[in-house]
Amino acid sequence: MVGNLLALATLGLAYGASQAQAYDNSRSDNIAVYYGQNSYGVANPNPSVWQKNLGSYCQDDVINVFPLAFLHVFFSTGGLPEINMANTCSSTASGVFPGTSLANCQFLAADIKACQARGKLVTLSLGGATGAASFSSDAQATAFADTVWNIFLGGSSSTRPFGDAVLDGVDLDIEGGGSSGFITFANRLRTLTSNKSKKYYLTAAPQCPFPDAYLGAVLNAVPFDAVYVQSTIIGADLRTSTTLMRGTSVNGSYPTLNLTRIIDLLDIRDTWAKTQSPNRDVKVFIGAPASSSAAGSGYVDAATLGSIVSQTRSQYSSFGGVMFWDASQVYGNNRIDAAVKNALGGSVTTKPLPTSTPPSTIPTTTRTTTTNPGSGSCGGVPAWNSGVAYVGGNQVSYNNHLWTAKWWTQADTPGGPAGVWTDGGVCRSKIATVASAAPTSAYAQVTSHLSEITESLVAHGAPTAVASLAKPTAADHDGLESRQAFRFFRRV
Repeated sequence: MVGNLLALATLGLAYGASQAQAYDNSRSDNIAVYYGQNSYGVANPNPSVWQKNLGSYCQDDVINVFPLAFLHVFFSTGGLPEINMANTCSSTASGVFPGTSLANCQFLAADIKACQARGKLVTLSLGGATGAASFSSDAQATAFADTVWNIFLGGSSSTRPFGDAVLDGVDLDIEGGGSSGFITFANRLRTLTSNKSKKYYLTAAPQCPFPDAYLGAVLNAVPFDAVYVQSTIIGADLRTSTTLMRGTSVNGSYPTLNLTRIIDLLDIRDTWAKTQSPNRDVKVFIGAPASSSAAGSGYVDAATLGSIVSQTRSQYSSFGGVMFWDASQVYGNNRIDAAVKNALGGSVTTKPLPTSTPPSTIPTTTRTTTTNPGSGSCGGVPAWNSGVAYVGGNQVSYNNHLWTAKWWTQADTPGGPAGVWTDGGVCRSKIATVASAAPTSAYAQVTSHLSEITESLVAHGAPTAVASLAKPTAADHDGLESRQAFRFFRRV
């Protein structure tokens, strides 16, 4: 009898502990951290500090939500999407399902389930800055919601990139390509995930300008659980449908994240949450770069950010916590997430990252060059041009060799230390053409769109120094995007 009571007591304690660790969306001290793009690795050529296995970041209780970044192409080969998680998993490094361009990342299933077992949410972030995430019709949006349900969530399919792991929901980080169809997509996803034994979450990462050009309508039409506002501001706040400049220019530079800006942002979003959102309990997270190398501007140190959020947390009942870009930057910056968590009232003990690299199923040649002398055919292949932005699969010739881009790149010399290019061997035929323009690509379209935004800002009265946006460079990307993970200006 005593033994049975002890066993029951132990079981009860274990159950209580698991319940205590479970994700609670009603709290105001949650930390969401994007994972997948190896942002810190861009500024640090030493592979030992690159993005580690997902499971490595789940060893303590600091981070509560991991949106996996990104599913960046909605409709690709075979009608299925594409995902790219930099050095962790990509179609180049991990292989694809037959007849598709969908990377096979099933080795991540164990890590995903281990993180979930610790009470963390692991969701899938759609979009990013590539602009290839869009719908041509509501019918297409409905079909895509079905696809996401079947291959990532609670449905069934023979092509499940994360194997038998069932993700906890979907995050929308739509920064290009258009806004049509997303209300239909989100509503269909809500229908598929409702009344299930498992709770599924729907989140979004709108830009700071309100309303968001791509997500504003869907946020007003569909109940979201949380919004991770990209509040790291370059230049001016664009608060309403008219341009309102806040702050004073100092030598052409505007202030970044500060208490006044956070109050402005939360005033607007708190009002939205309580008067416009279909879910009056939606939580608003303040987004911030996790280090100075995580964004071109907008970073504030842990003490400053902690002070800001602790002062504003009690003022807004919709406040949910802080979102960081990204996991590699968080750990590269002395666990800024833990410092902010403590500032929000949490008491956390951190654990260091293991020294292991990504799973052994990822080839060690992922970021190195391979050579097959004599196999390259350069007929009709343009010469490499440092001014051209290339995407994965683009081919060039350089130093009489054929090179194939592994992912987005610009100004990374083939054969150089960045390891962006795969050497196809010595050219067997001479170069027939010379590159004169960037290849047509989703990312090139985004670059073009940024120019349009700049012109729009100037037209609406923004100073040129504020409106100017530098085109993305090689330092901005690894996989799909890294340093400039979020775009801060939108036409409103």
